[in-house]
Amino acid sequence: MSQNRSTAVMARRSVAADGLDYFPTPPWGTRALCEVVLGGREALSGLTVWEPACGEGHMARPLAEYFGTVYASDVYPHGHGEVGDFLGTELAPGWQLPGPVDWIVTNPPYHAGEAFARRALSVARVGVAMLLRSAWLEGVERDLMFQAHPLSIYAPFIERLAMVEGKLDRKASSATAYAWFVWVKGAGDTRLVRIPPGSKRRFDRDEDWRRVGASVESTPLFGGVAA
Repeated sequence: MSQNRSTAVMARRSVAADGLDYFPTPPWGTRALCEVVLGGREALSGLTVWEPACGEGHMARPLAEYFGTVYASDVYPHGHGEVGDFLGTELAPGWQLPGPVDWIVTNPPYHAGEAFARRALSVARVGVAMLLRSAWLEGVERDLMFQAHPLSIYAPFIERLAMVEGKLDRKASSATAYAWFVWVKGAGDTRLVRIPPGSKRRFDRDEDWRRVGASVESTPLFGGVAA
Protein backbone atom coordinates (compact mmCIF):
# COMPACT_ATOMS: atom_id res chain seq x y z
CA MET A 1 0.00 0.00 0.00
CA SER A 2 1.42 3.39 -0.94
CA GLN A 3 1.75 6.06 1.74
CA ASN A 4 -0.40 9.16 1.38
CA ARG A 5 1.99 12.11 1.61
CA SER A 6 -0.43 14.89 0.67
CA THR A 7 0.10 18.09 2.67
CA ALA A 8 -3.68 18.09 3.21
CA VAL A 9 -3.34 15.19 5.62
CA MET A 10 0.19 15.69 6.95
CA ALA A 11 0.94 18.16 9.73
CA ARG A 12 4.22 19.54 8.45
CA ARG A 13 6.33 22.57 9.27
CA SER A 14 9.46 22.51 7.15
CA VAL A 15 12.17 25.07 7.77
CA ALA A 16 14.10 26.96 5.12
CA ALA A 17 17.85 26.62 4.80
CA ASP A 18 18.45 29.89 6.69
CA GLY A 19 17.06 28.19 9.80
CA LEU A 20 14.93 31.16 10.87
CA ASP A 21 11.71 29.13 11.01
CA TYR A 22 9.77 32.34 10.33
CA PHE A 23 6.04 31.62 10.27
CA PRO A 24 4.27 34.97 10.86
CA THR A 25 1.26 34.81 13.16
CA PRO A 26 -2.07 36.04 11.75
CA PRO A 27 -3.00 38.90 14.11
CA TRP A 28 -6.40 37.40 14.90
CA GLY A 29 -4.63 34.53 16.69
CA THR A 30 -3.01 36.99 19.11
CA ARG A 31 -6.28 38.81 19.76
CA ALA A 32 -7.90 35.46 20.51
CA LEU A 33 -5.21 34.82 23.14
CA CYS A 34 -5.74 38.21 24.76
CA GLU A 35 -9.55 38.09 24.72
CA VAL A 36 -10.40 34.42 25.23
CA VAL A 37 -7.48 33.26 27.37
CA LEU A 38 -5.92 36.23 29.21
CA GLY A 39 -8.96 38.31 30.14
CA GLY A 40 -8.92 41.16 27.63
CA ARG A 41 -7.93 44.81 28.03
CA GLU A 42 -9.30 45.09 31.56
CA ALA A 43 -6.82 42.46 32.76
CA LEU A 44 -3.86 43.47 30.60
CA SER A 45 -3.88 47.23 30.09
CA GLY A 46 -1.68 47.95 33.11
CA LEU A 47 0.94 45.33 32.23
CA THR A 48 4.10 45.15 30.12
CA VAL A 49 4.80 42.47 27.51
CA TRP A 50 7.88 41.45 25.52
CA GLU A 51 7.62 39.76 22.11
CA PRO A 52 11.17 38.39 21.52
CA ALA A 53 10.59 36.81 18.08
CA CYS A 54 8.64 39.73 16.61
CA GLY A 55 9.43 39.33 12.91
CA GLU A 56 7.60 42.14 11.09
CA GLY A 57 5.39 42.96 14.07
CA HIS A 58 2.34 40.86 13.23
CA MET A 59 2.01 39.73 16.86
CA ALA A 60 3.41 42.83 18.55
CA ARG A 61 0.84 45.16 17.00
CA PRO A 62 -2.26 43.37 18.32
CA LEU A 63 -0.52 42.94 21.68
CA ALA A 64 -0.32 46.75 21.79
CA GLU A 65 -4.12 46.86 21.60
CA TYR A 66 -4.28 45.17 25.01
CA PHE A 67 -1.08 45.68 27.00
CA GLY A 68 0.05 49.00 28.40
CA THR A 69 3.60 48.71 27.06
CA VAL A 70 5.02 46.44 24.37
CA TYR A 71 8.69 45.59 23.81
CA ALA A 72 9.68 43.84 20.60
CA SER A 73 12.89 42.21 19.37
CA ASP A 74 14.07 39.55 16.96
CA VAL A 75 17.34 37.80 16.19
CA TYR A 76 16.96 38.84 12.52
CA PRO A 77 16.36 42.43 11.28
CA HIS A 78 12.93 41.92 9.74
CA GLY A 79 12.30 45.64 10.16
CA HIS A 80 10.30 45.80 13.38
CA GLY A 81 11.60 46.07 16.92
CA GLU A 82 15.16 45.79 18.20
CA VAL A 83 17.67 43.23 16.95
CA GLY A 84 19.00 40.73 19.43
CA ASP A 85 19.12 37.07 20.39
CA PHE A 86 16.58 36.24 23.08
CA LEU A 87 18.62 33.18 23.99
CA GLY A 88 21.85 35.16 24.11
CA THR A 89 23.08 37.73 26.59
CA GLU A 90 22.65 41.01 24.72
CA LEU A 91 20.20 42.81 22.49
CA ALA A 92 21.10 45.72 20.26
CA PRO A 93 23.84 48.01 21.64
CA GLY A 94 22.30 50.68 23.80
CA TRP A 95 18.89 48.98 24.10
CA GLN A 96 17.65 47.04 27.06
CA LEU A 97 14.44 46.51 28.94
CA PRO A 98 14.05 49.46 31.32
CA GLY A 99 12.75 47.18 34.04
CA PRO A 100 11.04 43.86 34.79
CA VAL A 101 8.52 42.66 32.22
CA ASP A 102 5.18 41.14 33.25
CA TRP A 103 4.51 38.85 30.28
CA ILE A 104 6.44 37.28 27.44
CA VAL A 105 4.25 36.34 24.48
CA THR A 106 5.71 34.90 21.29
CA ASN A 107 5.63 32.44 18.42
CA PRO A 108 9.14 31.01 18.81
CA PRO A 109 11.19 29.03 16.30
CA TYR A 110 9.80 25.53 16.72
CA HIS A 111 13.21 23.91 17.16
CA ALA A 112 13.99 26.35 19.99
CA GLY A 113 10.61 26.23 21.72
CA GLU A 114 11.83 24.62 24.92
CA ALA A 115 14.81 26.97 25.20
CA PHE A 116 12.49 29.95 24.66
CA ALA A 117 10.09 28.65 27.30
CA ARG A 118 12.81 28.16 29.91
CA ARG A 119 14.33 31.56 29.21
CA ALA A 120 10.94 33.29 29.22
CA LEU A 121 9.94 31.68 32.51
CA SER A 122 13.14 33.00 34.09
CA VAL A 123 12.39 36.56 32.93
CA ALA A 124 8.63 37.18 33.06
CA ARG A 125 7.11 38.23 36.36
CA VAL A 126 3.51 37.19 35.69
CA GLY A 127 3.33 34.73 32.82
CA VAL A 128 4.45 33.33 29.50
CA ALA A 129 2.34 32.49 26.43
CA MET A 130 3.85 30.64 23.48
CA LEU A 131 2.15 29.72 20.22
CA LEU A 132 3.22 26.19 19.26
CA ARG A 133 2.04 23.11 17.45
CA SER A 134 -0.39 21.10 19.56
CA ALA A 135 2.02 18.17 19.27
CA TRP A 136 4.44 20.14 21.47
CA LEU A 137 2.68 18.46 24.39
CA GLU A 138 4.39 15.23 23.40
CA GLY A 139 7.92 14.01 24.13
CA VAL A 140 9.75 12.58 27.12
CA GLU A 141 12.27 15.42 27.38
CA ARG A 142 9.54 18.04 27.18
CA ASP A 143 7.56 16.21 29.82
CA LEU A 144 10.47 16.79 32.19
CA MET A 145 10.12 20.51 31.56
CA PHE A 146 6.37 20.36 32.21
CA GLN A 147 7.06 18.60 35.48
CA ALA A 148 9.44 21.37 36.51
CA HIS A 149 7.20 24.12 35.11
CA PRO A 150 3.58 22.90 35.06
CA LEU A 151 1.47 24.32 32.27
CA SER A 152 -1.29 26.64 33.51
CA ILE A 153 -3.48 26.83 30.40
CA TYR A 154 -3.60 24.80 27.22
CA ALA A 155 -5.62 26.73 24.65
CA PRO A 156 -6.04 24.94 21.30
CA PHE A 157 -7.52 26.62 18.24
CA ILE A 158 -10.65 24.64 17.37
CA GLU A 159 -10.74 26.57 14.10
CA ARG A 160 -7.31 26.09 12.51
CA LEU A 161 -4.86 28.99 12.68
CA ALA A 162 -3.09 28.74 9.31
CA MET A 163 0.53 29.90 9.08
CA VAL A 164 2.86 29.71 6.11
CA GLU A 165 6.58 30.28 5.94
CA GLY A 166 7.83 33.79 5.40
CA LYS A 167 4.55 35.64 4.89
CA LEU A 168 0.96 36.21 5.94
CA ASP A 169 -1.71 34.67 3.72
CA ARG A 170 -5.34 35.41 4.56
CA LYS A 171 -6.56 32.50 2.43
CA ALA A 172 -4.07 29.93 3.69
CA SER A 173 -5.21 26.57 5.06
CA SER A 174 -3.26 24.18 7.23
CA ALA A 175 -3.16 20.56 8.36
CA THR A 176 -1.13 21.64 11.40
CA ALA A 177 -2.94 22.20 14.69
CA TYR A 178 -1.72 25.05 16.89
CA ALA A 179 -2.39 26.03 20.49
CA TRP A 180 -1.37 28.63 23.03
CA PHE A 181 0.74 27.19 25.85
CA VAL A 182 0.41 29.48 28.86
CA TRP A 183 2.26 29.52 32.16
CA VAL A 184 0.94 31.81 34.91
CA LYS A 185 3.17 32.00 37.95
CA GLY A 186 1.42 30.80 41.08
CA ALA A 187 -1.48 29.21 39.19
CA GLY A 188 -2.88 25.81 40.07
CA ASP A 189 -3.67 22.81 37.89
CA THR A 190 -3.65 22.98 34.11
CA ARG A 191 -6.87 24.29 32.55
CA LEU A 192 -8.17 23.64 29.06
CA VAL A 193 -9.45 26.80 27.37
CA ARG A 194 -10.79 26.18 23.88
CA ILE A 195 -10.46 29.00 21.36
CA PRO A 196 -13.85 28.45 19.74
CA PRO A 197 -14.96 28.29 16.12
CA GLY A 198 -15.78 31.73 14.77
CA SER A 199 -12.74 33.33 16.43
CA LYS A 200 -11.19 34.22 13.08
CA ARG A 201 -14.37 36.04 12.02
CA ARG A 202 -14.54 37.77 15.40
CA PHE A 203 -10.93 38.90 15.70
CA ASP A 204 -9.77 39.32 12.10
CA ARG A 205 -9.35 42.92 10.87
CA ASP A 206 -9.09 44.13 7.28
CA GLU A 207 -6.35 46.56 8.29
CA ASP A 208 -4.14 43.65 9.37
CA TRP A 209 -3.89 42.55 5.78
CA ARG A 210 -3.38 45.97 4.24
CA ARG A 211 0.10 45.90 5.77
CA VAL A 212 0.97 42.69 3.89
CA GLY A 213 3.37 43.43 1.07
CA ALA A 214 4.49 46.76 2.53
CA SER A 215 8.22 47.31 2.39
CA VAL A 216 10.29 46.50 5.44
CA GLU A 217 11.53 50.09 5.43
CA SER A 218 7.98 51.37 5.94
CA THR A 219 7.54 49.34 9.12
CA PRO A 220 8.41 51.46 12.19
CA LEU A 221 10.86 50.19 14.77
CA PHE A 222 9.83 50.36 18.35
CA GLY A 223 11.02 49.20 21.72
CA GLY A 224 8.92 49.89 24.79
CA VAL A 225 6.31 51.82 22.80
CA ALA A 226 2.89 50.60 21.77
CA ALA A 227 3.23 51.32 18.06
